[in-house]
Amino acid sequence: MDLTAQSASDLSRRIAARQVAPSEVMAAHLERIAAVNGALNAVVSLRDPDVLMAEARAADDAEPQGWLHGLPLAVKDLCATAGLRTTWGSPLFADFVPAKDDLLAARMRGAGAIFIGKTNTPEWGHGSHSFNPVHGVTRNPYDPARTAGGSSGGAAAALAARMVPVADGSDMMGSLRNPAAFCNVYGFRPSWGLVPSDAEGDTFLATLATEGPMGRTVEDVARLLTVQAGVNPEVPFGREGLDFGAALNTDLRGKRIAWLADWGGAYAMEPGILPLCEAALRQMEEMGARVAPLPPPFPAEKLWQAWTVLRAMLNAGGMKALYDDPAKRAQLKPETLWEIEQGRGLSAAAVHEASVIRSRYYAHMARLFTRFDAVVLPTAQVWPFPVEWRWPQEVAGRRMDTYHRWMEVVIPISLIGLPALSVPVGFGAAGLPMGMQIAGPVGADAAVLAIGQAWHLATDWPGKQPPRD
Repeated sequence: MDLTAQSASDLSRRIAARQVAPSEVMAAHLERIAAVNGALNAVVSLRDPDVLMAEARAADDAEPQGWLHGLPLAVKDLCATAGLRTTWGSPLFADFVPAKDDLLAARMRGAGAIFIGKTNTPEWGHGSHSFNPVHGVTRNPYDPARTAGGSSGGAAAALAARMVPVADGSDMMGSLRNPAAFCNVYGFRPSWGLVPSDAEGDTFLATLATEGPMGRTVEDVARLLTVQAGVNPEVPFGREGLDFGAALNTDLRGKRIAWLADWGGAYAMEPGILPLCEAALRQMEEMGARVAPLPPPFPAEKLWQAWTVLRAMLNAGGMKALYDDPAKRAQLKPETLWEIEQGRGLSAAAVHEASVIRSRYYAHMARLFTRFDAVVLPTAQVWPFPVEWRWPQEVAGRRMDTYHRWMEVVIPISLIGLPALSVPVGFGAAGLPMGMQIAGPVGADAAVLAIGQAWHLATDWPGKQPPRD
């Protein structure tokens, strides 16, 4: 049996039943990493295999602390890990080794995971293409000449290539969803506040980004979310977690789904993406769902205005110390400098206007969700693009005016913190994967995951069409 092809949940159950040992699971995944990571560069800062095997052998007879007991996990390189190099993809932190775990890492370590290394990310997580001057570029397991997306690109590629059984990621704009679509896996952005941040810097205004889970099955995503979720009393706006893995039993009969497509043409889409999503929706209808195409529920340009203002404000504030030091500023990527400089020029009135737009949009969507269980959009506007590009300059003949405009389709979800699961929907004419976002009202994480579980049980794209070695 190929242990690397097993889901994390199945491995966990087999370990608990003593049908397989953590040391066997670790050996299989290290062998897999040795075989494929050189071509993909998804796992970085890999720890000494002998040390990892010693830790796994110690776990063979240890009392389990959680369902991740003995499973190898590579943590996204935007999350600090005690004793394990954490770089944020920046040359400023190329050799930084944190003294303590961030809260997310501590929760996963506390559930029994063995940290084997990190997963690659864009510098500072800016942009949905995982390259940086410290670790280089991550490639797509379905075509190494193409991007794996980002900023959780290393996580998605490592999952798809069977180097890790489950993975964490983070998502400000679309960083759990876009790479999941590009790599034929699942990525879940939780309701904002469900997976709390550390009590550092601003925790009242910074309500755009969240961490969350990724997996090759929805069960794995739900069970990892259970570990990650739950209130941090030191930060505001927290949400209580629950056992999300126990809440997956459902089918699609009677589910009301709104199809928002390309937002009335506002979002340029490369050929083939919309038809693939529409075919998936027809399959959902055959499973009992009621799908209704909807016109744009809110002006796209207003959403973009609010998004870019609030994002720039947070980047300018959070990275002020680096920008104010000329030597450090010189080592920031152009996209990061653009974000900071946009934010430094904002007025209080502009920020307030952006927040009002966001507030009105939230209220509008709350009303929409009284009529629908979920809204659906494509996860990406482009197919995985060449790794040599920094970002797509043009989509379907339309010029992109910023480094992240080409992924604008994620904004309707990210701006107001909706829970959203990117599910695989198949492959295009060039053999590259794509996904679509299933989003629900804030707090409906379990319901969104249950829809995703029904879809997974009917399709299982990650299991049906893994990458070729």
